[in-house]
Formats: sequence, C-alpha cells, structure tokens
Amino acid sequence: MGDEGLFRRVVYLLNRGGRFQEFAKAYAQNDLVANRYGKQVNLFLEKQLLSKNAMTGKPYGPLPTYLPPYRDVLGNPLADPGYGLTLLTHRDILQTKSRTVSNYWLLSIKPENALLVSAEDAQRLGLKDGQKVRVVSATNPKGEWDLGPFGKKPMVGKVKVVQGMRPGCVSFALGWGHWAYGATDIVVNGQVLKGDPRRAQGVHANAAMRLDPYLKDMALTDTVGGSVVFYETKVNLIPV
Repeated sequence: MGDEGLFRRVVYLLNRGGRFQEFAKAYAQNDLVANRYGKQVNLFLEKQLLSKNAMTGKPYGPLPTYLPPYRDVLGNPLADPGYGLTLLTHRDILQTKSRTVSNYWLLSIKPENALLVSAEDAQRLGLKDGQKVRVVSATNPKGEWDLGPFGKKPMVGKVKVVQGMRPGCVSFALGWGHWAYGATDIVVNGQVLKGDPRRAQGVHANAAMRLDPYLKDMALTDTVGGSVVFYETKVNLIPV
C-alpha cells in the first residue's frame, strides 16, 4: 500500500536499528556534542539523598556514583581466590525461566541445556565439548542443591565450547534442571505420583551464587535496586 519506495526505506531504517549520523558530524567545537539536549537534565536526585541504606543507615548518594563490584551489603569487598570464572545466565528461545519444560514439543527439540564456555577457556582448563562438569563456588564447594527432605541435586552439566563468549565467564540457559514440577517422584496422601526424568535433564546452577557473608542465607544484593546480584559470583568447573 502506498509508495513502495518509502516502505523499503522504512524497512532499511528499522533493520539498521535507527538513523545514524556520520561520526565527524556528531561533535561541534570544543568537543561539545552537536545534537544537544533541548531541556534540562537532572543528575542530582533529591529523593535518593533523602533515602537511607537500611543496612548502614547512611543516605544514598544523590549523584551518579560508581560502586565497585563484589561487596557485601555493608560495602565490604569480597575475594574468592582460586575461583576463576564468572557465572552468568541467559535465555534460550526454546525455554523460559521455569514452566515450559512441561512442553514436550520444545523438550524434544532440545532435551537439556549446557554450560557455555569460551574456546579460549576450554583450552586453558582442558575442557572438551560434551564433557560433564560440576559447578562449585566459595559458598557452595560441593556444587549441589540442598533440597532438605527431598535430598540433594548436584549442579552437573555438559560443557559446550563456543566462540564469542567472553573469556573468564561460564553461562547456562534457564529452564532446565528441575527437581520438582513433576521431575521426580512425590508422595501425596500415601500415593506415589511418578515423576518424569526428562524434566530433570540439564543443569540449573543458581545455588552456586555467592552468599552474602553478613546476611549468610541470601545471595549478594543490590542495596539500591533491591534485586539479587546475578553476575558477580566466581565459580570453577570440576570434571566429573
């Protein structure tokens, strides 16, 4: 509909991610940006200043501030010598965070996830594609989920050597490695409901996340945003 030429130009623009200016035209004299903000930009946040850190009682900084990583809720630096990989998570198009493992159409395409390792790290650590390893950390040196009365589940998965992964990192896709949600047998009113081991395939390594030494039973926390610090835990991969 309409001008076919305009449609193609719009598609071209969207595929590029937007309209871009030549780099040489982006700056004016004295290293000032050529495309200036038309309105005031507030960097001082009064609401932030009037809020206090619940752990220390001190006000939050009202200006953009760099906070060094890998610290407890009191701001004390942490160190885990001997643990050389940073644990990451990612999503896979075939699974979401937890519930889609019950979709057997998806599960038949990709029955389990893997622990993604860069080719450089795999060579350095002597790891091979498809090799089984256990994820261990300073606060979980056994590399297992402690499920209380339901026993323990090891954080063991297969290595997948990839190009493009940042060296020094290991990542696993969420959605696999269940122990509940129909993955194992469960007794209800004396009757055994059989689990499906297909739902237990793969690895879920959140239990390796670094516990805060002050809180003891919680992972490292972003004291400003209130969420868990996901991407700072240092781990090792131990062949099994």
